[in-house]
Amino acid sequence: MLNTLDLDRSLDKATYKIQIEELMRQLRSLQQACWEKKLTFVVVLEGWAAAGKGGLLKKMVNYMDPRGFSVYPTLPPTLEEQKYPFLWRFWQQLPPHGSIGIFYHSWYGHLLEDRLFDRVEAVKVPQAMATINAFERQLSDDGVAIAKFFLHLGRKELKKRLKKASKDELTAWRVRPEDWLQVDHYKEYRALAEEMLLHTSTGVAPWILVESNCKYWARIKVLSQLVAVLTEALDRAAIAQPEIPAQPQEKLLPTEPDYLAKVDLSLSLERDDYKKRLRKAQIKLQKLQLKIHQQKIPIVLLFEGWDAAGKGGAIKRLTDSLDPRSYKVNTYAAPTDEEQKYHYLWRFWRKLPEAGKFGIFDRSWYGRVLVERVEGLAKPREWRRAYREINEFELQLISDGCVVVKFWLHLSQEEQLQRFEERKENPFKEYKLTEEDWRNREKWNLYEVAVNHAIARTSTPAAPWTIVPGNDKHYARVFVLETVIEAIEAKLKRH
Repeated sequence: MLNTLDLDRSLDKATYKIQIEELMRQLRSLQQACWEKKLTFVVVLEGWAAAGKGGLLKKMVNYMDPRGFSVYPTLPPTLEEQKYPFLWRFWQQLPPHGSIGIFYHSWYGHLLEDRLFDRVEAVKVPQAMATINAFERQLSDDGVAIAKFFLHLGRKELKKRLKKASKDELTAWRVRPEDWLQVDHYKEYRALAEEMLLHTSTGVAPWILVESNCKYWARIKVLSQLVAVLTEALDRAAIAQPEIPAQPQEKLLPTEPDYLAKVDLSLSLERDDYKKRLRKAQIKLQKLQLKIHQQKIPIVLLFEGWDAAGKGGAIKRLTDSLDPRSYKVNTYAAPTDEEQKYHYLWRFWRKLPEAGKFGIFDRSWYGRVLVERVEGLAKPREWRRAYREINEFELQLISDGCVVVKFWLHLSQEEQLQRFEERKENPFKEYKLTEEDWRNREKWNLYEVAVNHAIARTSTPAAPWTIVPGNDKHYARVFVLETVIEAIEAKLKRH
């Protein structure tokens, strides 16, 4: 692939000056169109050291409104960033709708320098490539335009440029020891780049290879392609057809399993048994907490369920025995104005627990296929593709060593009504009951279908759903704690 590029391509300075001015004007106009259409644009600049990415970047932003773009120079991950999955820091940096994000190096460093210097295990590379492809497809499905450039140099030109930069006191500080290692290991680095380009050039985010021995040629090619990608993306957005809302499915089809109907809601615990088992579980969890901290294992506990099903009570008994510094309870409602400017998973990536700690989610990313589906807050194409996106998201966490436990707290309609009535009469619990709870109850059948679909499509071997019989609060609380303990112990045995 890289061997077939004609690195002798060149452009004279006079022609370059004429073309560059026109391209910059077009790019500035397209930036304004992106803002008006709320189109997000992600640009990835990868390639050899001294390939001209810095000079290209200066030209790229020269005519652009600085309020509409951000540049993210990617350095080796900090100690803090190393506590999370490798894509975590890039989710934090995504540009909001209508903005341009330029990544000067990117998530692909994980497949280039990290591999060259043995900072990533070879067995993890295929999974990392699949993870990156999923990440870029999720962005593209959300309407983000992506342009990826690999600036290629011959070994002789690379060495020449590094020597020149090293002799100039204004640029010498930019030349890293790792840059010289690219010269020494040129063939090896090129082979890694070839493999990366082959496996991560996809229909939604293809690589654009740039012959960079001539800086004028390279700049014109990159800017021309930027204009082309943006123009095409804006044209697609302009002709997008309005989506016809899907009719809510009130009953499961005969071929669809009813997981909730199989739950034995008669299961219960006597008060004395409850106290003994709860105390035993809390002590055990407290001991496991130390091992989790020592072995740097992140824990994600996810709670979904019917209104008044006991999520808060289960979380309270879970955290009672934990050091408050070791966990964070994240509660979610409707996304804020800021959160709506990003992919819906963005706000959940930001709250992931670091290695060795608990992240407890009271409501979660499943809102996309539950409340947003039922209430028509997400378009059919958005919630339908979310099943795959959720599975990919959870697999990324698990592949990075995270324990993921997902609970659906189930109860009967009769029990829910009784709890609603109790809350209405109790001045200390009255605040928990809202008009929205009553409206949700009226749509019980719609939610029941959505829950069964979510379980069927996202209960995977790596991240299965646990349905909690919740008519008896005592049984549900102990069941949750014992399930968490079992999952952690299984992870410790494998770790």
